[in-house]
Amino acid sequence: MRGRVATRPYNKIPMITIQLKKGREKPVRAGHPWIFSGAIMKVDGQAAPGDLCTVESNSGETLGCGYYNPASAISVRMLSIGKALFTVSDLNRRMDRAIDLRKGLFEDVKTTAFRLINSEGDFLPGVIVDKYGEGLCIQILTAGMEHFRQAIIARLQSVLSPAFIFERSDTESRARESLDAQEGAIAGQMPESPEFIENGLRFDVDLGSGQKTGFFLDQRDNRRLVGTYASGASVCDLFAYSGGFSAYAWAQGARAVQTVDISKSALMLAKKNLSLNALPCSDEQFIAADVFSYLRRDVGPFGLIVLDPPKFAKHPGEVEQAARGYKDINLLAFKRAAPGALVFTFSCSNAVDRKLFRQIVFSAAADSGRSIQVLQELGAGPDHPVNIAHREGDYLKGLALRVE
Repeated sequence: MRGRVATRPYNKIPMITIQLKKGREKPVRAGHPWIFSGAIMKVDGQAAPGDLCTVESNSGETLGCGYYNPASAISVRMLSIGKALFTVSDLNRRMDRAIDLRKGLFEDVKTTAFRLINSEGDFLPGVIVDKYGEGLCIQILTAGMEHFRQAIIARLQSVLSPAFIFERSDTESRARESLDAQEGAIAGQMPESPEFIENGLRFDVDLGSGQKTGFFLDQRDNRRLVGTYASGASVCDLFAYSGGFSAYAWAQGARAVQTVDISKSALMLAKKNLSLNALPCSDEQFIAADVFSYLRRDVGPFGLIVLDPPKFAKHPGEVEQAARGYKDINLLAFKRAAPGALVFTFSCSNAVDRKLFRQIVFSAAADSGRSIQVLQELGAGPDHPVNIAHREGDYLKGLALRVE
């Protein structure tokens, strides 16, 4: 028994059959990996969370293989299309392909931290693996992949021989799958303060209590982009967390940087990261404050502002409230921007798509009375691939803006 559901070795998982309602097979045929409970007409067999399943159309045509969880709103996550069943050989092959892709992206030693496996984006829904230096941090987020736990760990050890494997399966998604949180060392000896290199800069990662798997690896390319604009600028890094954007700004010659986050422990880590790179890190640079309240003070004007807030909408029911939050924070930022300033604004809410996010920012721009140009649309780096049929996987979206 692991968590609140019984999990079994993959070779002892019974196969059940899921039959869809009429007309609900089109997304599956197109390659979308999720089937919601409302699309299911019938379940044949005794189903437990995580059981493998064959998915059929309403007419009885076999559409593919996935795993089923009656406790989750996403009842089926597809693993393969057609009549072939998903096996450990398929798991290993997909893991190998994901790892090989990253080898082509990060062959030099200037970057030693990146995402190795990106769940649905690498056709392995429920599995995330991040590399930090010589070690790995993994998340197993679904009951279906919990059955494959030992096979996943064994393949990582066989192919990569990591110095350590640390697990951070402590997210809300596991709770929705009726699984308890799992956190701690799985293999090897993890250093007290693991370090890694990103584009030549050194960072410390908080694997045990940090957000996500300890660092926002998806923002790597955007941090580098911010750095290219930072020379001589007065920078305000909002929702700064561990100070990644601040480090890049200082490293590229920023005149001043304000690093703002509500969490004092996050700011301590940010200060440590700046110190690791021999960058300015005086106490007055680090401001522990609610970002909304901070921007309502008489601060600025700033020549470059970064807005990288946490997820405002965790599910579709929170989109309206999240939209208000995104609009308010962008409007406040525009008011604190100097003429000609750059604003890099982001959303990591899956439920807020690119079109809606741009509309929200447009609305904030209109209310600000400022003339604003879009320089570039932004997203996660290539180590965070997205299944083209899975729009929800394109969670990180951003805009590089110039404010007159």
